[in-house]
Amino acid sequence: MSAWKNVRMITYGFLIGTAGVAILSSKDMKAAYTHITAAVKRGTGSVVKTFTTLKENCEDINADANDINAKRAAAERAQEIADARALVAEADAEEKEKADRA
Repeated sequence: MSAWKNVRMITYGFLIGTAGVAILSSKDMKAAYTHITAAVKRGTGSVVKTFTTLKENCEDINADANDINAKRAAAERAQEIADARALVAEADAEEKEKADRA
């Protein structure tokens, strides 16, 4: 590339950048930015509502899961106690049978 071509490209870039800044800072663009910002804020309300609903559903699911696990643990514990009582009763019966033989 020649030096003049580089200078020309830099100059074009500067001119386009300057024109871009002028366009982006105009009253029309400010109005467009305002409308876009208002639309985003309206959308934000919808997103927050959806997030709140989702969060409440997740909390309900978590509470239900905790209840299920608590009931399952209680049932397992009750079964363990019943098994232990059956073993004790069986051992007592064996001891009584041995005592009767003797």
